[in-house]
Amino acid sequence: MNRTFQVDLRGVVDLLSHHLYASPRVYVRELLQNAVDAITARRAVQPDAPATVHIEPPELTGDGTLRVHDTGIGLTEAQVHELLATIGRSAKRDELGFARHEFLGQFGIGLLSCFLVADEIHVRTRSGDAPTVDWTGYSDGRYRVAVAADQRPEPGTTVTLVPRRDAEQWLSGATVTDLARLYGSLLPYPVRVGDVLVTVGGVPWSPSVGVGGTAAAAAGSSTARRARLLEYAQQVFGFTPFDMIDLAVPEAGLTGVAFVLPMPVNPAARSGHRVYLKRMLLAESAEGLLPEWAFFVRCAVDAAELRPTASREALYEDTLLESTRQALGDQLRGWLVRLSQRDPDRLGEFLGVHHLGVKALALHDDDMLRLVEQWWPMETNAGRMTLAEFRSRHGLVRYAATVDEFRQLAAVAAAQDLAVVNAGYTYDTEIIERLPRVDRTTLIERLEPTDLTTRFHTLDPPVDLATRPFLAAAQRALDRLGCEVVLRAYDPAALPALYLVSRSAAFHGELRATRERVDEVWAGVLDALAASGAEERPQLVLNHRNPLVRRVAALDDPALVALAVEALYGQALLLGYHPIRPADAALLNSSFLGLLERAVGGG
Repeated sequence: MNRTFQVDLRGVVDLLSHHLYASPRVYVRELLQNAVDAITARRAVQPDAPATVHIEPPELTGDGTLRVHDTGIGLTEAQVHELLATIGRSAKRDELGFARHEFLGQFGIGLLSCFLVADEIHVRTRSGDAPTVDWTGYSDGRYRVAVAADQRPEPGTTVTLVPRRDAEQWLSGATVTDLARLYGSLLPYPVRVGDVLVTVGGVPWSPSVGVGGTAAAAAGSSTARRARLLEYAQQVFGFTPFDMIDLAVPEAGLTGVAFVLPMPVNPAARSGHRVYLKRMLLAESAEGLLPEWAFFVRCAVDAAELRPTASREALYEDTLLESTRQALGDQLRGWLVRLSQRDPDRLGEFLGVHHLGVKALALHDDDMLRLVEQWWPMETNAGRMTLAEFRSRHGLVRYAATVDEFRQLAAVAAAQDLAVVNAGYTYDTEIIERLPRVDRTTLIERLEPTDLTTRFHTLDPPVDLATRPFLAAAQRALDRLGCEVVLRAYDPAALPALYLVSRSAAFHGELRATRERVDEVWAGVLDALAASGAEERPQLVLNHRNPLVRRVAALDDPALVALAVEALYGQALLLGYHPIRPADAALLNSSFLGLLERAVGGG
């Protein structure tokens, strides 16, 4: 035998209040939504019908209730049963025309959300010449319907809420006024709370028509619109925008404005946008409207075709939203391209604030990659310059992939007449490595630290032969640290020693450090990896052109040679911004104390 589910309305209300809706305040939006839909339906058959929504808070009703009056199409007794007493069934709503595209409501939940703040809901409604109907719903799931003893003078609906004991503050005049203004300020019909008009008569970004259509009137209209949008951005988002970008996606029925932030923001922070659906506020901080790289703008938009989630507090992810997101991204990208062509100085100001967003886009977009190449200055060891300027001067784009590598090698590379770009900042390495894919004539090369040694001069044979005992003593001093000692001649002569770590040597160093922290199973795996290739050791390259190094090389005291080489090793680590291991710290300390003891005559 088939049975019907029994619905506990109190449980449904609790579910809505704690899981579907973020706050009880949405009841005002639902009341406005129903009123606007009713007016829209009436005007479809009676274009000159009055169109007003009037809300009376408890301060005006005098009995603690809240009343919402509209001049909409109203409901018959049969429609009351179908629409006000049915949860989750939309078929009849569709038949009656209330699920058509021009209406705000789509989910059939309707007045149910009002039980978030009310124990009783009274509806008095009249449709055309049909009798006025009274419907009363209770939060425990009961309802009653009766033909009213007296007729409403005009078609329309009045909704009366009897507040719950713990929810009176949600129905106060100040709260209702604020919420009605928040949700309904852009609605096409006038909405009043008491004597306060909360609607503004249009969207702030709509174009104004100049009187008489003259050029002066059009210019004045454009100036007034800009001033209106600047004021809107300050009121809604709390900043004066760097610039404003008009947005339009016809297939989504979307219009709006993107306000460019005047200050940098964290790219990882989730950016929220003010989204209206058919001029009713959907969300103050909606996510997913723009591509992730477009974190440098905040948008205010109105859309007719995008779908909301069931709670009407976020956008529903579907193919239309995806295509809208792509179209809006294209419009932001187009603004950047136009800015680079018309006002390069202004573009430079923008990049100074929001280069991360543009560089993130350049990873996937060829036009933005060319824009970054032409206009964004990067750090090099020859001063700041754009990649385009660097290419024109040096041909090959040689780059250091990390900031530490650049700091370690920039000065020495410059002395060897090697120009190097610091690609250690966010996205810079990826951008440089993408350049040849867009322009095959672009030559790039990552600077390997050990590549510098090919630019250094070897010693003359007699000098090389004479310094071999010193080099052997130096190697013995640093063998326990896994470092190879090399003697070369290079500029600048003021630099006594340079510590170089190839990528292979760094990799094997990380393997050794990791092996000490893992169990035996993983240690075996790491040993296998380490054995798969020949291990390179870091190099301490001593500079024979440095007077101090030459004096150290001429010493005949092996202990003093060891102390001096250890001290040069420690200085090279510090000057090169290399990490200091415990063994390195111990060596720095012992060499310093040893040399100090020698200096004061203790040995």
